[in-house]
Amino acid sequence: MKVDVASITSENAGTLLDQGLAAIRSGDLTIDLTAVKIVDSAAVALLLAWQRAAVEQGKRATFTSVPPGVASLAELYGVDALLQFAPTPA
Repeated sequence: MKVDVASITSENAGTLLDQGLAAIRSGDLTIDLTAVKIVDSAAVALLLAWQRAAVEQGKRATFTSVPPGVASLAELYGVDALLQFAPTPA
């Protein structure tokens, strides 16, 4: 699933949650965050919810092109090990 928004914040996380859950239910476990530039803590909560949904299906979601802000917040909150961030291409 390609997240086609420039920001993930508390303003739009609920809508994005539903979109991601639908993608995960359909078997799309790669979440592309290339377009995302602005985040707040809701972005980390959103990724965790998507990961939890994948784990409930016995799988894991992979997040690609993760914005530095998301990676930094996930590390700060101590949840980075719960999320599967694909390496950023050089």
